[in-house]
Amino acid sequence: MKRHLLSAVAVCALGLPLTACAGNGYFDTRSTGVSPDAPAGTAYVPTGQTPPARFQAEPLTSDSLKSGASAPSTSAVTEQPATAEGAAAFVAEAETKLASLSEYAQRVQWTRATNITFDTMWLEAKVNGEMTELQVQLANAAARFNDVETAPDVRRKLNLMRQGIVLPAPNRPGAAAELAEITTRLDSTYSTGKFEFEGKTLTLDEANILIAESRDPAETKALYEGWRTISPVMREDYARLVEIANAGSQELGFADTGAMWRAGYDMEPDAFASETDRLWGQVRPFYENLHCYVRARLNAKYGDAVQPATGPIRADLLGNMWSQQWGNIYDVVAPTTGGASSYDLTELLTSAQYDATKMVKTGEGFYTSLGIAPLPQTFWERSQITRPRDREVVCHASAWDVDNLEDVRIKMCTQVNGDDFYTVHHELGHNVYQRAYKDQPSLFKNGANDGFHEAIGDFVGLSALTPTYLNQIGLLQTVPGEAEDIPFLLKMALDKIAFLPFGLMVDRWRWDVFSGKTAPDQYNAAWTADMLKYQGLVPPGPRPADAFDPGAKYHVPGNTPYTRYFLAHIYQFQFQRAACKQAGWTGPLHRCSIYGNEVVGQRFNAMMEMGQSRPWPEAMQAFTGESGNDASAILDYFAPLNAWLTEQNRGKPCGWTSST
Repeated sequence: MKRHLLSAVAVCALGLPLTACAGNGYFDTRSTGVSPDAPAGTAYVPTGQTPPARFQAEPLTSDSLKSGASAPSTSAVTEQPATAEGAAAFVAEAETKLASLSEYAQRVQWTRATNITFDTMWLEAKVNGEMTELQVQLANAAARFNDVETAPDVRRKLNLMRQGIVLPAPNRPGAAAELAEITTRLDSTYSTGKFEFEGKTLTLDEANILIAESRDPAETKALYEGWRTISPVMREDYARLVEIANAGSQELGFADTGAMWRAGYDMEPDAFASETDRLWGQVRPFYENLHCYVRARLNAKYGDAVQPATGPIRADLLGNMWSQQWGNIYDVVAPTTGGASSYDLTELLTSAQYDATKMVKTGEGFYTSLGIAPLPQTFWERSQITRPRDREVVCHASAWDVDNLEDVRIKMCTQVNGDDFYTVHHELGHNVYQRAYKDQPSLFKNGANDGFHEAIGDFVGLSALTPTYLNQIGLLQTVPGEAEDIPFLLKMALDKIAFLPFGLMVDRWRWDVFSGKTAPDQYNAAWTADMLKYQGLVPPGPRPADAFDPGAKYHVPGNTPYTRYFLAHIYQFQFQRAACKQAGWTGPLHRCSIYGNEVVGQRFNAMMEMGQSRPWPEAMQAFTGESGNDASAILDYFAPLNAWLTEQNRGKPCGWTSST
């Protein structure tokens, strides 16, 4: 697939309830680490990796999982009295059970991801089911203490247990089984989705390549609409899923499932929604400036009949199946003069005779230059750094914390190119975070919130992409001058800034669905309206009456909360601005590299060591000196580009209307 350095990279391959990557790896199902651009997954082999044909002959079924060796016991914890002492005893026992099952499950998951066979798939499916069963038991048991006054750390752990299940089933016979059947069916429908295009049957991966590279509006329209033919059959299942999950959320004390998701951010659900509105308000003018410029360039290429000079942008023209990142059309929107870079990172790496291990060693060197401890020897002995030749594996990049202590690993099929150079720095950020909070109690071994774990690697990636850093490590002999700033920042903005409204709208749509504001017969109309409202985009043509376009985005049928990605795109720039200020950097923020600065590293590590033990504003304060979210750092970073875009847009009618 055609990719760009600044495209969202995977954090972790496993889109299952129990994943050993960006988070504690055993309880918080929101920290799955599924990439915001995750492709098709399957029930047991996620993120685009379907089992080889020889393993598909024996499908996993519920009957095939009923017997065989079991993981550590998932029997319910002892029922405790609804007192402060009882709550403390319950939490202590719950943490012990979770920690025990966690390591077992993570080792099983690692084995399956690095050696896909029927048997490893069977083992992973079985342990995932057992972990889900334990999670449901503990969440319901924790709800018994909702009205009990407890010690602050006990209350925090109780809340984390209640909020740690993305889709809770109500405590009645058959509900959990029905919900599991629906989620598996939705996931499988997405994973096996194919459509006809020009006489060929295309998978999503194949369609992604074509829509990224095609500059024929008829083709991009056919690809955009063709992929969305896989999802109408999901709508009835999705509506039933909402009913069941809402009943489960209400039993846990929440108004609905969306409110439960929003409660995971150390503030009231409505307050969190308002906070994300405020952040979007800070960056929306810049997004509109970028939108205006891109629309004009598309109009110049395709003409009024395809892309009008005013109003929304036609979504299929942006080089991405979901129009969430626009970097693939840089060739269309590049500055008319001076749009090329004087160096190519892949060529620099090749010329310097980098191999996959040297790529990872270089990434480790960034963190050790900050005073952070080197990776343990077991990392190098146990990680999958390159694709094995003797077996099938999941290649989607991921970072793992197998024992919640020191056994951290990455799983990649690393290639020597600019994309993977960035990915290595990003993935190691998760390992560094995991090691930093390893001494916390089990339930606090996680990011301050789900956006933090995503943002750590992205923050380091901002330095790793700068010519300043490439010069510091000897890859680039001369740092380019200001003439190359606009191309650099435009490429960055086409992915980072274009993503922001999409990162917000996916869950905005779901929150309205969960609350009942959007009824099933309005699912698609509401999705299209949100595209227009937030992104300023419209589909290439009228949508069919039975369309269910939300189902064509993995995270909807895959039930992965999405606001974390919006937050991560805010946090990474806030981290960057604070770190560069601490480093005494006085130049443009986009040129700042914190490589080699141990003062920054000390504060960075102090934040990471907190894990999820304290509300996220305290973690933010520990590193940045700011106790809240502040998207103004994005405006500081992109200030030269914003000024340039303003000049390019002079005299043009920017913006769009929600009634267009």
